[in-house]
Amino acid sequence: MEFTKSLNTNSTKINRWFKSNSLSLNVDKTHFLQFYTRPNPNYDFIPYYEDKQITKVKTIKFLGITLDSNLSLKQHIEDITPRLNKACFAIRSIKPFMSVEAMRLVYFSYFHSILSYGIIFLGNSVHSKYIFKIKKRTIRVIADSGMRDSCRELFKKLQILPLFSQYILSLLMFVMKNRELFKLNSDIHHIGTRHNNNLHLPSTQLNLFQKGVYYSRIKIYNHLPLSVKDLSHDIKCFKRSLKGFIQLNSFYSLEEYFNSHW
Repeated sequence: MEFTKSLNTNSTKINRWFKSNSLSLNVDKTHFLQFYTRPNPNYDFIPYYEDKQITKVKTIKFLGITLDSNLSLKQHIEDITPRLNKACFAIRSIKPFMSVEAMRLVYFSYFHSILSYGIIFLGNSVHSKYIFKIKKRTIRVIADSGMRDSCRELFKKLQILPLFSQYILSLLMFVMKNRELFKLNSDIHHIGTRHNNNLHLPSTQLNLFQKGVYYSRIKIYNHLPLSVKDLSHDIKCFKRSLKGFIQLNSFYSLEEYFNSHW
């Protein structure tokens, strides 16, 4: 199979590189994670280094984010859930002694810092709804609201973004800071259309790619109001306008964002 042959070739190159640079790979601390695009793959690759089998794992932590074989981020969300619950409990504990503004500062330094790390990856996971529930519970604590009260207006009042609004903001700011990674429609064709200044959306039928960070960034950016996109030449103005737009709408999901018209 071409896949196995390619992996074996690259594995040989890696082994050769280590030897030529007088380095050795600690096999006991090395793990192999295979990514799949389908539930039941018809191939299974086992890597070796100097005739020693490298341990195959189902999940692995990379730069603080726990990855799994199908990139669902389920394990990572399960890992940060207890930390978010502890942050919520801490805010609840200090509530009798702190003002709303003080609790808001604690929220950003404690809860928000945990949630925001890697949000561009976990924000589109089907499992992110569980951490959104914790976030809403924390907002109710800060606002001294009932557990059954709607949080949408509370988010606006406290100027804290819902999970998916935070996700949208993070993705779009990455686009602005890395515009060289993206092409405009006008770069692909020279036919004058109203979508010329939109980012070019690559053609793909792979569902995993469509849910991925690169594709989602482009799709979300293209759906922005023109009043926001017209400020894309100035990052500071763009961010200020974008954040105001997102706070005003307080999006609870990507579907809500894409179903909105302006």
